Amino acid sequence: MEDTLRKLRQSFKNLERALSRLEEALQEDEKNSLMVDGTIQRFEFTIEIYWKTLKRLLLSEGIEAKTPRETLKEAYQAGWLADEEAWLQMLKDRNETSHIYDEEMALRILHNIQRYFPEMKTTFLNLKGRYETKWMG
Repeated sequence: MEDTLRKLRQSFKNLERALSRLEEALQEDEKNSLMVDGTIQRFEFTIEIYWKTLKRLLLSEGIEAKTPRETLKEAYQAGWLADEEAWLQMLKDRNETSHIYDEEMALRILHNIQRYFPEMKTTFLNLKGRYETKWMG
């Protein structure tokens, strides 16, 4: 049990740091191609950390999810995600980021990330509030 709590605390810390770094990247000028690439990279690892954190939280509640998609669907069912379609689209965009070959596609995904960020941050704050006293110790 202590190992589970330690992993949950670490997951929340990693997710908070990833969201902060993504938010920082979103403040930069999108005319800079390095900024676009960096923001997309930060989005990729933030989504990766997010679904793994949700998976760990679900498991702590006795719910097993195997894939990122299944994890997001279960988290929505648990009432942790407000907009299931937005989260599934984030996952789709994250999967597409490894196949970005042109600036137009990169900018489209960047604009999606800008729209997703408030949902990502609000979800984190809600989860943190819910679990801070229970898990964060």
